[in-house]
Amino acid sequence: MGPCLRRDDEKKDKMASLKALKIRIGSVKSTQKITKAMKMVAAAKLRRAQEAAVAGRPYAERLEGVVASLARTVGVGASPLLAGTGKDQVHLLVVATSERGLAGAFNTNIVRAARRKAEELEAAGKTVRFYIAGKKGRVMKRFYPTGIVADHDLSEMKTASFDAAKDIADDLITRFKAGEFDVAHLFYARFQSALVQEPIGAQIIPVAIPHVKGAKAANDADATVEYEPSEEAILDDLLPRNVAIQIFRALLENAASEQGSRMTAMDNATRNAGDMIKRLSIQYNRARQAAITTELVEIISGAEAL
Repeated sequence: MGPCLRRDDEKKDKMASLKALKIRIGSVKSTQKITKAMKMVAAAKLRRAQEAAVAGRPYAERLEGVVASLARTVGVGASPLLAGTGKDQVHLLVVATSERGLAGAFNTNIVRAARRKAEELEAAGKTVRFYIAGKKGRVMKRFYPTGIVADHDLSEMKTASFDAAKDIADDLITRFKAGEFDVAHLFYARFQSALVQEPIGAQIIPVAIPHVKGAKAANDADATVEYEPSEEAILDDLLPRNVAIQIFRALLENAASEQGSRMTAMDNATRNAGDMIKRLSIQYNRARQAAITTELVEIISGAEAL
């Protein structure tokens, strides 16, 4: 092969390299536009989701307090949802996640918290089952292929709704009364800020009654409260509602946490894309300048030879 043919091949290789770099820069720019748009959408959704999550907290906490007050008055034996099955062997972990990805470590942290709890229970000799609520929680099937008892579809739920929470609560209560499990724990992400979402695991069945220090504190809390028709009747109505409300709170917290995590993840992706574009642009300009310099040297050499 002569020198001219070799130079032609080198030129083709350089041109192909420049074209590949240009295509890659264009691709990264397109990706950057998408991540920037997703960040803006997540930021818009975050405000509404955050307001809903914060507004729902006082109601859920107050309902827990009312149920606790009634339970102390009537006694935990008034309902199976308070007393439990009398056993502590089969634990059901309700893993609430999102339907979509691209939300940073939001879903991963919830699944990791559930797995840690499962490992602790198994180490104590307990039987663990999983109830999946949200598409991204299906990753649990890889770790516990035979431990999934239900996969509740939330794909039709555009925003967190009480109806969806009530459907899950009714299903859980039915399974509890049928003796499928003894204790149910709910896992979700509590929203703190766009940068921080805390994985939470809370017992929802049987309803956990917070301890009050001293009998006098409990009596004082109930002294001025009169219930109509009766504490037992109200408790029977409130206990299933309380389970639904706690699940609804989890859905609200998840909605805000998902958008906050997605906004942060898309912001990081946009910044990383910008850094990559800068590096590729420098590489492209250097390669282009080298190709131009080579061509000028060849032209000058050819002119001198003439």
